[in-house]
Amino acid sequence: MGRGRVQLRRIENNISRQVTFSKRRSGLLKKAHEISVLCDADVALIVFSNKGKLFEFSSDPSMERILERYERQIYAPTGSESQANWSLESSKLMSTIEVLQRNLRNFRGEELEPLSLRDLQLLEQQIGNSLKRIRTRKNKLMNESISVLQKREKTLQDQNNMLAKKLKEKQQTPTEHAQHEVQQKFVQNSPPSTSVQPPTPPPAAIQFPCLTIGGSYEAMKGTNKEAELNLNLVPNQ
Repeated sequence: MGRGRVQLRRIENNISRQVTFSKRRSGLLKKAHEISVLCDADVALIVFSNKGKLFEFSSDPSMERILERYERQIYAPTGSESQANWSLESSKLMSTIEVLQRNLRNFRGEELEPLSLRDLQLLEQQIGNSLKRIRTRKNKLMNESISVLQKREKTLQDQNNMLAKKLKEKQQTPTEHAQHEVQQKFVQNSPPSTSVQPPTPPPAAIQFPCLTIGGSYEAMKGTNKEAELNLNLVPNQ
């Protein structure tokens, strides 16, 4: 009894899906190698796992050569194939534009219902990385602006100090000039002198007779009598 046809669908169990991916990947790489050796064909195989890990195979030592050949074949059609290829290319571009527009709407928080939990987690991670880059750029610009403002503040402070110094010098200059003019006028008005005159001594104090009570009174009385006797002896004119 032969094996029935296996229905292909996504494996829900994570462990089973990972095991199946490893087995099928090994078989796929083996088949690509066999066809390149048996048929002398240029084969390039690129596989990304559901976690984003890259697996590749190239029959040519350089994968870029096969990819360049593929691009030349796609973008250089001949004859009647030109219109069909252009239509195919247009359809691919329209699909790409539609995917980009859908991603843009998802980044804006729109049309999130069709997304699975893994898609939402991946979207959240992408938005988080974008916000991190935006904050880094913003902080860099803010630091540069602060540095420029600090330099400008220092320049203005230096100019302010210089102006204050000049103002102080201007305020002191008229006072010194006036003092100099007063000194010059005093020198011009003073009489010339050839020698230094000694200072005049102060007048001597007038000494008055000391009046004492007692013996001094008798001496003064005798003096008065002698004065009266002298007046009597003077002849009348």
